[in-house]
Amino acid sequence: GPLSERPLMEVRLGELHTWISTCSFSPRGLLGAVQRAWSSYCAKYIHVRQGGPAGISMLLAGYCLLSYGWNYQHFKRHRWRKYH
Repeated sequence: GPLSERPLMEVRLGELHTWISTCSFSPRGLLGAVQRAWSSYCAKYIHVRQGGPAGISMLLAGYCLLSYGWNYQHFKRHRWRKYH
């Protein structure tokens, strides 16, 4: 199919620049990309017949990493030091 309709995982490294140039970076295009990513995540890990803890644990791990990243400067200033 056309390059613009392929998912990212099916794009070859040599075609990556062309694929990125066909993407829409408008607010509507970015919102559509986030919605597609969320629906594919839910289809793969959340809305399954015999689901396991993988989907929820990935969400929790992602939240922990994001929260640590947001608060890194705070943690960096207040960490214990051997010599003050």
